[in-house]
Amino acid sequence: MNASIILSMAGGLGLFLFGMRVMSDSIEKVAGAKLRRILEIFTTNRFTGMVVGIVFTGIIQSSSACTAMVVSFVNAGLMNLYQAAGVIFGANIGTTITSQLVSFNLSAYAPLILLVGVLTVMFCKNDKIKKFADIIIGFGVLFLGLSTMSSSMEGMKEVPEVVNLIGSLRNPFMGTLVGLLLTTIIQSSSVTVSIVLLLANQDLLSLSVALYIILGCNIGACATALLASMAGKKDAKRAALIHFWFNVIGTVILYVILFLAEEPVMDAIWAVSADKGRFVANAHTIIKIFQVIILFPFSGWIVKLSCACVRGEDRKVSYRESHQLKYIGDKVVFNPATAVVEVIKELDRMASLANENLNRAMNALITMDDEDIAEVYEVEKNIDFLNHAITDYLVKINQTTLPIEDLKSLGALFHVVNDIERIGDHAENVADAAVNRKESGFTFGKEAQKELGEMLDMVNKLIEYSVHMFATGDERHMQDIISLENKVDAKEREMQKTHVQRLARGECSAEAGMVFSDIVSGLERVADHATNIAFSIINAEKEAETGEE
Repeated sequence: MNASIILSMAGGLGLFLFGMRVMSDSIEKVAGAKLRRILEIFTTNRFTGMVVGIVFTGIIQSSSACTAMVVSFVNAGLMNLYQAAGVIFGANIGTTITSQLVSFNLSAYAPLILLVGVLTVMFCKNDKIKKFADIIIGFGVLFLGLSTMSSSMEGMKEVPEVVNLIGSLRNPFMGTLVGLLLTTIIQSSSVTVSIVLLLANQDLLSLSVALYIILGCNIGACATALLASMAGKKDAKRAALIHFWFNVIGTVILYVILFLAEEPVMDAIWAVSADKGRFVANAHTIIKIFQVIILFPFSGWIVKLSCACVRGEDRKVSYRESHQLKYIGDKVVFNPATAVVEVIKELDRMASLANENLNRAMNALITMDDEDIAEVYEVEKNIDFLNHAITDYLVKINQTTLPIEDLKSLGALFHVVNDIERIGDHAENVADAAVNRKESGFTFGKEAQKELGEMLDMVNKLIEYSVHMFATGDERHMQDIISLENKVDAKEREMQKTHVQRLARGECSAEAGMVFSDIVSGLERVADHATNIAFSIINAEKEAETGEE
């Protein structure tokens, strides 16, 4: 074979793959956070989940990315397997959008599309528009690659060895195997189907074999999700297996149908196709829609089959468990589109740990219980571990391709880690005061104990509202947080005043007075840290918007 044809084909394929990657990554940057929220909100049942899966995959042009995100959601506990099944079914239909676009043969416009994207990136100062221009560049490179491959394939028709090699793919099983292997290697069924489409357009591949290659592509497309789930929890593995079994069972059913009625099936597809390229694209879409129609009523059974393949339950990691991450880390599925969500869940867990430790320390201050004091110090070590582990993870994801909205909140998350860690430090300070009290033997009067209890209750409520607002984005308690923070400040001033009065009356020792004053000040600072947590994301978004303007 002429070396120039091989180089041209390889170059075209490289451009096509690069264009797909740039376009998909750019779309995830621009719309990833919004699409993620759509996945969270509109997947309450399997049907709406399927619709979301179609739209989501159609937009980002990658069923692999969608399925990997679903696996990540399941792994983080944000979605159950029945919801995941609906999205995965929809993703299988949405992935056919790429082949439909390719079949319209926009290659002639590729240079113009690419030029528009490049000029926008070079001369536009608006960052948001530049991100959209990256999508246009990816789109242009994709079709430029298609044009290059199509041109090289025209030369292949003059090479008898190539014609004979491709023509030898008459066996349905071999066609399926080729589709499976190619898609597993490339990790994109859209790319494989696009290549099949070009080969069919150049009369290098029979349409009958093209159908079987498409069936193989369906199974090969499962490789990405299966690989992504390997390091995840059992439910993540089950979610990937839902995708696998859907395609395997659907392929077997279509094998039987094609064996019994191949000609009527091909005639039906030809009836809605203008040429061979459109035939391949339409076949891809029709096969996927047919699989969903047939298997959707049995999606519950497919979920149960996946659960039967992966038995048992994961050991549940308590939020109190020492030196372990629950939602992020080496053994958890990593997906840039869900990384920030997982960090927020881990921070929610860390905040619960710090708040509980503060209450334990305050209790130890009054009771002087040795076990409580020892546990405060032990839990503080765990909080320090989480502080370092989460911070390291934030540094790591800052070097990946995150959605734009997530990038806006990344700086705020570093501050939230620090605020939670400082709450933990204040708990340790209270434990130090308990040790000091036990060694020195000084006491607090009933009035002082009552005041500390009242202030702690206010701080606890403030932490509860603040962490909820941070973790969920629910702003219903925003005014309560502001009001409580002001009340804590007023309470601190009032308690310091009454404390001075008790000292003046000789009702309190100087040592007890110093400890009391330090703890009151510490609780006021805890309230400040809690308020910072509540408003962290909102302030980050406002700063980002101001910067863009």
